[in-house]
Amino acid sequence: MRGKLKMMTEKERKIEELLTKGVEEIIEKDSLRRKLNSGRRLRIKHGVDPTTTDLHLGYAVVYEKLRQFQDLGHKVIFLIGDFTGRFGDPTDKSSTRKMRDKKVVRGMAKNYIRQATKILKKSNLEVRYNSEWFDKMSAEDLLKLMSHFTTRRILERDMFQEREKKGLEIGLHEPVYPVLQAYDSVALKADVEVGGSDQLFNCLKGRELQKKFNQPPQDVLTTKLLIGTDGKEKMSQSLGNYIGIEEKPNEQYGKVMSIPDSLIIHYFKLVTRVSLEEVKQWEKMLEDKKIPPQILKKKLAREIVSIYHGKEQAEKAEKEFNRVFKEKKLPSKINKAFVKEGKMDILDLLNKTKMASSKSEAKRLILQGGVKIDGATQKDWRKTVEVRKGMVIQVGKRKFLKIK
Repeated sequence: MRGKLKMMTEKERKIEELLTKGVEEIIEKDSLRRKLNSGRRLRIKHGVDPTTTDLHLGYAVVYEKLRQFQDLGHKVIFLIGDFTGRFGDPTDKSSTRKMRDKKVVRGMAKNYIRQATKILKKSNLEVRYNSEWFDKMSAEDLLKLMSHFTTRRILERDMFQEREKKGLEIGLHEPVYPVLQAYDSVALKADVEVGGSDQLFNCLKGRELQKKFNQPPQDVLTTKLLIGTDGKEKMSQSLGNYIGIEEKPNEQYGKVMSIPDSLIIHYFKLVTRVSLEEVKQWEKMLEDKKIPPQILKKKLAREIVSIYHGKEQAEKAEKEFNRVFKEKKLPSKINKAFVKEGKMDILDLLNKTKMASSKSEAKRLILQGGVKIDGATQKDWRKTVEVRKGMVIQVGKRKFLKIK
């Protein structure tokens, strides 16, 4: 009896953590709590349109939440939008989305699944594709589906309102997107839909449509958006402020250590498996200045690297970080490139060795003081360099190359 009581207490703790840690909004919270306590295995829907080859920690915020549902025994339905992904969700877009080829979308989907399963458990996971139903849908079926919604309600979405104010075009296909995402919930008979806070509008449309199809409306849980390493904008590959899920341990560790101190707790809450209770204790210690931010940031970096590469690799990454940034030594392993010895324009050198993607970027890096050769900061972008074997080029804090 005592063991059973303890188990129930642990379940309640997990439910509370699920409903609070990293959560932006829940609709309806009381309903979701009842479902979680019902003993029924829930169908937790999360949809994603493949738009890139690599995922970053911004995606992991939602996946960690899905994993919490899995830990409670519920099934996650990981929906690949291989149909909707052909023209894309217009969220956060100021211009009309262009149509894409089915094969391209399917190819990127494989990368999503591989990377998502670094977090999600395969045992409680069902992967689906919305082309299963949409590729079979006739024009008449689609029009019937669209008739459940009004143009006014769809165009209420903030993103469309912003475009209207700026006089920007809205493609006729774009307002259809929320309708299609809503039907995904009907097709999957979802009990709960989980997504980022920018997906709330679409998730709510799923609730509306389920009611019209005589299904119990799904509850909706949205997560907070992860701020990038710059400390300002949402994490994004296009902004370069991201930490990739498949990046090497040293790179992940170094990028986490580069985030502003103000984001330490934000990252603990959104992309680690440390309990919320423990995170709140550290938050209080930081506020009271009882623990240095750098110590806690190192713990954060270890936690994140451990999720994707294991504890041993996290410890090695920390040693390497200390070697380079604390002991001021060169990395134990440095990539090498062959360059013919002799005189070379510094911009050509950086471009040829791929330490810069272009001469213009090389110039910018030099002007920002971000280029070192054999430990000496380079200030003149017009400089001619004497290239020799063994020369070490450094760009930024973590990018090194040795000439062979």
